Amino acid sequence: MERLVIGEVLKPQGIRGELKIKTFTDFPEDVKAFKTVYIDGAPYKILSFRVAPDGFAYVGLRGIPDRNAAELFRGKLLEGERDDAPELDEGQYYVVDILGCECVTEEGTLLGTVTDITNLSSDIYTIEKAGKKILFPAVKGVVKCVDLENKKLVIDKRIFDEIAVY
Repeated sequence: MERLVIGEVLKPQGIRGELKIKTFTDFPEDVKAFKTVYIDGAPYKILSFRVAPDGFAYVGLRGIPDRNAAELFRGKLLEGERDDAPELDEGQYYVVDILGCECVTEEGTLLGTVTDITNLSSDIYTIEKAGKKILFPAVKGVVKCVDLENKKLVIDKRIFDEIAVY
């Protein structure tokens, strides 16, 4: 089974073993769709889940009974089975599907391979070519076509040249 990284444990919350989670999903509530979550490969069932007004999720997991146990999970990544993930709307993709894709211009020139995506107000893609890194925001118009079958992103070279950071 393929797993997706769906969040990061920031810190324990309270004395009952609850974890404060920064979610990597479009909506924090999407984490509830996962029947089982994994931390360091170990499975955990979600016992409680809530989203606070600050946008962070607070999760209680079976097997984490108190604050001391929860403290051991600080900074760990939360994963979920891809099959449990919510369906995506057209034009939406999971980060794991974009990583490793080649970025090419409409003329077919290779710009680099996607090695990282940072989620800010718009996603920042990091691509590498010949050991050099280039960063660009995935703003409207820059990515013309996503071809996951062939692991390619077609990029508008004119917009890319205006926004890329070398």
